[in-house]
Amino acid sequence: MEESSINAVVGVALSRAELEAQLELGVRRFESCGFDGEDLSRLELQGCVFERCTFTDTILFACKLAGTHWLRCRAGGADLESVDAVDARFDACDLNNSKWRRAKLASAAFHGCKLTGASFEEAAHLGIHFEECLLVGADLRGFSFRKAVLKELDFSDAYLAGCDFREAVFEGGSLRSATLKLAKFQGADLRGANMEGLKLTEPGLFKGATISLAQAAGFLQEMGLAVR
Repeated sequence: MEESSINAVVGVALSRAELEAQLELGVRRFESCGFDGEDLSRLELQGCVFERCTFTDTILFACKLAGTHWLRCRAGGADLESVDAVDARFDACDLNNSKWRRAKLASAAFHGCKLTGASFEEAAHLGIHFEECLLVGADLRGFSFRKAVLKELDFSDAYLAGCDFREAVFEGGSLRSATLKLAKFQGADLRGANMEGLKLTEPGLFKGATISLAQAAGFLQEMGLAVR
């Protein structure tokens, strides 16, 4: 096992027992380490830094992740149910199909992450921030993005029922074919978003929102009206 001058474990696969031993020694930085398939439930990892580590299908149930920093990690299919990830930061991570049910994500930040198919059911998310993320097919039901600036978020095919987008500004990104039942868009600026394939089953859904002429024409065509 290699250990650097900044007290980091580098380039090894770690079992739960080995990780616990390193934590007891005060190690809080792990680089290019593998935790794939391990059951790491309920570990206290506050303040740890994980860089280029892998957590594919790892169980992190109820772990303490507050203030952690994840950089270019791969955690496809990871189970993060009930984690406390308050103030955690995820940069350029692959988190596809990860599960965040009932996670505490207040003030957590996701930048440049892949979150396709991720589930955030019942997650506490006050102050959460997403930027330049793929959220294709993700379950974000009930999330509030009110007054947020949403930069390059791809919500294609996402489940956004009950989400609050009031006064939000979309800077790029997509809502293509997303489920928007009972979502709120009053005062939102949607001109930068791709809105193809949206079904206007609720006529008042976008009442008070700002859309472009091209988007308006697309809606009319979806309703079967000819635009000339």
